[in-house]
Amino acid sequence: MKNNTLTVIALMAISSVADANEFGNPELGEMKAPSCVFCHNPNGAPTQANYPNLNGQNSLYLFNAMKAYQNDERQGAMAELMKAQLQNLTAEDLKDIAAFYSAID
Repeated sequence: MKNNTLTVIALMAISSVADANEFGNPELGEMKAPSCVFCHNPNGAPTQANYPNLNGQNSLYLFNAMKAYQNDERQGAMAELMKAQLQNLTAEDLKDIAAFYSAID
């Protein structure tokens, strides 16, 4: 029974690490987000009141929002601008950027 408990704990730890890394590398995300900082600052705080605050947001939410902009699934005044900014980024790039902004406190 003791071995089974240790195995379960080890698997839970591995799963937790895998989940944390699922959305990319925050350090790479910072390097891949140079155009993001004009509206969202390097710390994710918006430069204008009507721009969203990205710091500390859930990485899955950020990733899905960026994919939705790429796929014309989001509407609004900034949808075309966001699509243009994201058009050349891969899914891995988006995961890294999402990890970067979600890691900011």
